[in-house]
Amino acid sequence: MEMLLLFLVAIPFIVIFLVKLGYTNNHPPGPLGLPLVGNLYQLNQESPHKYLRQLSKKYGPLMFMKLGFSQLVVISSSRIAKEVLKTHDFAFSSRPSYLVQRKLSYNGLDVAFSPYNNYWREMKKICTLHLFSPKKVQSFRPIREDEVSRMINRVTELASSSKLVNLSEICHLYRATYRVLLDLVREMMRKAMESKRSSKLLCEAQAMIGGSFLSDHFPIFGRWIDCIVTRKATRLEKIYNELDLFYQELIDEHLSSTRPKSMDGDIVDMLIVLKDQNLSSSSLNLIWDHIKAVLMVFSLLYLS
Repeated sequence: MEMLLLFLVAIPFIVIFLVKLGYTNNHPPGPLGLPLVGNLYQLNQESPHKYLRQLSKKYGPLMFMKLGFSQLVVISSSRIAKEVLKTHDFAFSSRPSYLVQRKLSYNGLDVAFSPYNNYWREMKKICTLHLFSPKKVQSFRPIREDEVSRMINRVTELASSSKLVNLSEICHLYRATYRVLLDLVREMMRKAMESKRSSKLLCEAQAMIGGSFLSDHFPIFGRWIDCIVTRKATRLEKIYNELDLFYQELIDEHLSSTRPKSMDGDIVDMLIVLKDQNLSSSSLNLIWDHIKAVLMVFSLLYLS
């Protein structure tokens, strides 16, 4: 009973300390949030961009907000955005480190979610020189030509029937370069789609990758809520483990001497070759988790 009373008495002082800790720094102007939750309660989930636009009229083109314990800077000016994205691009080049992205990227072993550092530069170099080299891109020229031909035929068909032509939609469906990249993972995704279980897991992973967990903004108690109350973290762990098993099975099939001819030259095959070569030009020693991380990103890109 005495401990509970002591805790209740200490709560106001803890809240005051946290508020002062969050707002004593030299931050840009912004709306004052509540203790602990910050400005989370103020954001309209349906149209946060409209709400932020209204706030920028009051606080200026550079605003400071807090989402729980996460600090957020909102830029509503093209001039300031250019300053951030071009002049100070190195300082803002890394993505926020969220639980879902860390988990599904094998703790940043891919290219998409890795922080901007020497590792990212080495991984980008490997992808540029070996996966998407001019020779490799040239080998898919017939596919690109076929995609362009199909797009032209589709536009001609719609135009001859006097229907409105939605070029944005057509360009999305027939983006040649995008589809060429996906051709590298076509065999892998065919196997995934044949398995209803793997297909469902990838769709769930794609839905999760764009969001964040409570623990991303409330590290003290958010992890407990994610694991025990909402069980989102438990579900994420299960998805990760099962997809990891799926990618390992893919790798094992490619390592088999009886593998089908259709696997030759796909992305799994190329990554295995790169790992076996242990490139002397790179400071990285590729392991299986590197390959799985790249496959995970390509899988989610394919579904998008």
